[in-house]
Amino acid sequence: MANTKSAIKTTRRIQRQTIVNKSRKGRYKNALKKMNAFIHAKNKKEALSFLPRLNSELMRIAKTGVIKKRNASRNVSRITKRINSL
Repeated sequence: MANTKSAIKTTRRIQRQTIVNKSRKGRYKNALKKMNAFIHAKNKKEALSFLPRLNSELMRIAKTGVIKKRNASRNVSRITKRINSL
């Protein structure tokens, strides 16, 4: 248990930030699911129009540190390959 004033404040800040990070991660996962649905339905036009929004979402999440930048880049690369193979 935290026993100094600064440690107590830090735990409060961490709890608030955890909530923010979980919501950001949820938005990122929902965007990936939506893109995978477009790809699974072989809807290339919709997938291509959604790709910039997905890329933006992934890079925003990587910038804030919820996921690593290489993870975001890898996801974009793999999704782009799958779209081009449709």
